[in-house]
Amino acid sequence: MKLKKPKFWDYSKPNLIAYLLLPISILLQIFKFQQKKELKNFKIKTICVGNIYLGGTGKTSLCIKINEFFSKKNIKSCFVKKYYKDQVDEQKLLQSKSEIFISNNRIDALQKAELKGYDVAILDDGLQDSSINCDINFVCFNNINWIGNGLTIPSGPLRENINNLKKYNHIFLNGNLENLEMIIKKISEINLNSTVHIGEYIPLNIDEFDKRDSYIVFSGIGNHHTFVSMIKKYELNIVKEFEYPDHYDYSEGEINQICEEAKNLNCKIITTEKDFFRLNKNIINLDQIKYIKSSLKIINEEKFINTLTKI
Repeated sequence: MKLKKPKFWDYSKPNLIAYLLLPISILLQIFKFQQKKELKNFKIKTICVGNIYLGGTGKTSLCIKINEFFSKKNIKSCFVKKYYKDQVDEQKLLQSKSEIFISNNRIDALQKAELKGYDVAILDDGLQDSSINCDINFVCFNNINWIGNGLTIPSGPLRENINNLKKYNHIFLNGNLENLEMIIKKISEINLNSTVHIGEYIPLNIDEFDKRDSYIVFSGIGNHHTFVSMIKKYELNIVKEFEYPDHYDYSEGEINQICEEAKNLNCKIITTEKDFFRLNKNIINLDQIKYIKSSLKIINEEKFINTLTKI
């Protein structure tokens, strides 16, 4: 059973548990520093879309957006992703947009992409992979969570110290345009040379949902609250929520429970596109569940495109 992230990770300040775990966090960061490998360069251009905050920062959505740009320019781009058993949903989503190279070793995947004649490889995750020297690195954050309590795993949600933003010149903030002024100020205090890009999630099929109805929402994504706030912005009446861990593998019993709750409350059921395609297609109540398609809208797209054209 997959566990949810600890609630104290997203407190505005560290609590006692976070401080008790701090020695482990420090040791892990020292160990990672000592594991640094020799950087490898490739003929194929590489763009890494990664994060410092663990999960729920919109990496995959941004990867798809970057691929759309190159497709319009007739530039051959593909995706590269390290294999994780519980991320098949993201792999399938990327595969529906372009060819994806999946391996336990990103270098092997990049070499295969290079041999097939691709011009650009878009890495979904890999910011902390010290063996690859990417041409562009985007560090993604969700506006709602930002950096949580500011500490590294397991004391907090960060994969590396936030001061490491000094190494990265392209930051991507996505979500629902919340907390922007505070976050941009903090980023500039760490790295004056960073370019901040901003994105917002837009539902593509919201007209399919009647505002007069009531809804139950469930999701197993990195940031459930971003999804819910996007829906509420369009004045849908949400009466109950079910939040599961990222990449959650739903059992038929859990889906039946949600459907039974919807029946009792006289509600309809909404989930994300990613969650819907992760559901077992043999589930009896599948026809009762509808999903919202969403797209990432880039604010100041011209600035974002200028970054990509410099590769």
